[in-house]
This record gives sequence, structure tokens and C-alpha cells, in this order.
Amino acid sequence: MGGYGSGRRWGNIKKTTACYYQLDVRRWERDGLLAGGQFFVWQWTQEGDLVASINVQCEPGRVILSYGHRESYEEAWHSEQYPVWLERTLCNYGGERAWFLCPAGGCGRRVAVLYLGTVFACRHSYQLVYNSQRTAAWERTLSKAEAIRVRLGGTANMYAPFPWKPRGMHWRTYHRLRLQAAEAD
Repeated sequence: MGGYGSGRRWGNIKKTTACYYQLDVRRWERDGLLAGGQFFVWQWTQEGDLVASINVQCEPGRVILSYGHRESYEEAWHSEQYPVWLERTLCNYGGERAWFLCPAGGCGRRVAVLYLGTVFACRHSYQLVYNSQRTAAWERTLSKAEAIRVRLGGTANMYAPFPWKPRGMHWRTYHRLRLQAAEAD
């Protein structure tokens, strides 16, 4: 027990979704970018600097993605252009919701977010996990307790006194949050 190779396997860890550029169909829908015949450029920035961009052409039932990529700095650029089909589902209280159909070979899942590897695909195709799935249970509960303190107008410092009830907040809400913070602590 506790011998060589036991415990967590650090060499075989899945990558997280935070390491990849993302396309979110919900944001495009909210911004009105999915109207038929529309063309736009989607960009990613870090600290105010442009790091990547793609061209998106909207057609009825699909978007066409055009971009260039390379595997490493030594390799030549490869141009990619392919359609990503959209599917719409009805919502319970009216309206409809747009989804991407994953363009990775053999997948076809209905997803809201696509991630850029060599092509845009869902997180299941790239075997990605969320950051929260990689944190220990005690870290998640600590983050929850800190978030409640910040929501109440205090600091995330767990050694500081618990914040007072903010003006305008119901006492019932304050007591519920204080109980949740105590349970998480």
C-alpha cells in the first residue's frame, strides 16, 4: 500500500477547457450575430493585445469558420474553412435556443461551446475537463465561502470578521448566506 505508482496519476492528466480558445453560440445569439447572411470577425485578446481571430459567415442553419493555424512556431500556416451546423430547440416558456453540432468526425453532439485544437470541436472530442473538476473538494468549499463573503461586501480573507448585512438585503437572505458560509468553512 502506498508503493510506486499509487495515488494520483500526474502524467495522465486531461487538459482543461481554459487552455483553449472558445466559441460560445449563446453569446453570438445574445449579440444578434447569427442572423442569416451576416459576416463578422471574432477575436480573442489577452491583456488588450489581439492573440487570435477567425472569420465567421452566417448562413441559414450553419456558420462557416475560416482561419489559419499552425502546430508550432516552426511549421507553416494551414488554412481551414469548414461549416459548423446549427440546431435550434424550443424553450419551455417560448423562444428558441441555438446549439452547435460538433464538427469533429463521428461526434455530432449538440453543444453550446466549441474549443479550438486543430479544428473547433466539443470538449468531449478533445477529452477536456473544467478547472473545477481538477480542484479538491476542500478548495471548492473554501472558494464558496470566500465568494459569499465578497458578495456581502467583505473581503475573501477567512480570518477577517464575517461581513455585516448589506443595506437593502433581506435578513432571511443574509442568514441563509451566513449559514452556507459556515457550512462551507
